[in-house]
Amino acid sequence: MTPHTKIRTLCIALFGASLAACSSVPERNSALDQSRERVVAARSDPHVSALAADELRDAEASVSKAEQAWTAGTRKETVDHLAYLAEQRILIARETAAGRAAQAVTAGAAAERDRMRLAERTAEADNTRRELIASEQRSQVKSSQLAEAESSALRDQAAMEQSRSRVETLEAELTALNAKKTDRGMVVTLGGVLFYSGKADLLSSGSADMIRLADFFKRNPQRSATIEGYTDSVGSEASNLALSGRRANAVMAELVKLGVASDRLSTRAFGEDRPVAGNDTAAGRQMNRRVEIVFGPPPSGMSNNQ
Repeated sequence: MTPHTKIRTLCIALFGASLAACSSVPERNSALDQSRERVVAARSDPHVSALAADELRDAEASVSKAEQAWTAGTRKETVDHLAYLAEQRILIARETAAGRAAQAVTAGAAAERDRMRLAERTAEADNTRRELIASEQRSQVKSSQLAEAESSALRDQAAMEQSRSRVETLEAELTALNAKKTDRGMVVTLGGVLFYSGKADLLSSGSADMIRLADFFKRNPQRSATIEGYTDSVGSEASNLALSGRRANAVMAELVKLGVASDRLSTRAFGEDRPVAGNDTAAGRQMNRRVEIVFGPPPSGMSNNQ
């Protein structure tokens, strides 16, 4: 056995041992197995190992890269693609060896014919190389798209969590204001002693409620509200309607004074309509002398002076 043959036999044995070590992986990949077999066969071919040594080393490196990916638990689709690239490099090595062998025997009258055959084989190898490069580029683009999709999904998830947090915070703030859900939206009722009977001047007893409302609007700049004024039944219907409008405007003016933009607010007057208690007792009339803050966009066609 010549030294060259011994070296080749040792390389084949070492490479075979390396391939055998991969059998410890719990699962197998048919594409990778096929690449292993073909690269071993190529290494055993004396023409390929002698005439296309560099190309064969590239093929072996590609198989090793696929094996490493499979051992690391990389997705099957990625391993299949790496195995495909390895097979293309094996094909390049074989076609290169065949071309160089043809070139070596080109002589005499068959020289022109052999040169044409060599050109064909070289063209095939070039085409394979180009296809390999294009496939690698497509793989890079696909990987980039996948990474972008994963990043987009994470951004969407973060946005959803942020939105959920804002909703929870908003609900907590509305709960602190004793807001109630109605068919008109979330409603905060300003009751108690806000106004003297027949008057529209805000009393100091309601200042704490005004400050809490103003703070809520500042923390939620996208929220708007309609301020609705109501009265008890004492006095005429027309005077009560006008009085309820002045009371709603008084609350709006106080909120604007506390820093709420006026274009986020509108007012409506209901007078003695929609009582929440009977007007036959002092307590009931006091409950009816109220202002309600209805959160949401102003009704269509409703102005701030209404």
